[in-house]
Amino acid sequence: MARLIAALVRHGDYHQSPDTPSAHQPYPLSSAGETQAREGAQLLYDMIVRNDWTLLPAIDSSRMLRAWQTAVIFADRLADLASSTPCIESHDELAERGVGCLANLTRAQIEEVLHQDPRVSDPPADWKMDSHYRLPLQGAESLLDAGERVAAYLEHCMSALPRVNNDIVKIFVGHGAAFRHAAYHLGVLGIEQVGQLSMYHCRPITIEYLAGGQWRHVGGEWKQRSGQGSFTD
Repeated sequence: MARLIAALVRHGDYHQSPDTPSAHQPYPLSSAGETQAREGAQLLYDMIVRNDWTLLPAIDSSRMLRAWQTAVIFADRLADLASSTPCIESHDELAERGVGCLANLTRAQIEEVLHQDPRVSDPPADWKMDSHYRLPLQGAESLLDAGERVAAYLEHCMSALPRVNNDIVKIFVGHGAAFRHAAYHLGVLGIEQVGQLSMYHCRPITIEYLAGGQWRHVGGEWKQRSGQGSFTD
């Protein structure tokens, strides 16, 4: 039976505001991020050729500029592998964890807002890394909430694809923490692994959607976290 492969690509490095937990920042790729995207696209190109996969021309991306720019670079490099000119389709569902009305404040500002609000408790010291913690103000998600949203989107997209004669690969460009937590919801990673691993910028992780709705890791390396420092999107 033909295989259905999802290629998960974390966007490249970008001009991120310092000490700002919100991933909903509107800034472009840095020059390093553009280089990462070109190198990652070549990695995926070689993987597709080596495995004789058929590339779907529609590349799904989050709406963040850095993700869209990464997707454009991938589309340009992979164009000759697709049956038609690759196109970028942007989707809210692929966004990173949202912090709601606290978006784009610094960590110190967020913690001060919560400290001054008599309705809520101060957040735990590791709140940015805690998969379960949701900031207690309007619109915020936990990392697991974001992962569940992304996992549902991946499931929806991949389950709709026909199983034809050739193995098919579809590209999704998004964000590291949301993809890792989606992998937990899909049964690809255990909850303890989610905290131990990260994703390299632009290096694809490929997971296979199996008959019966299960998933498994096919290729690409997860990045081992060093220490317990806070992650950046």
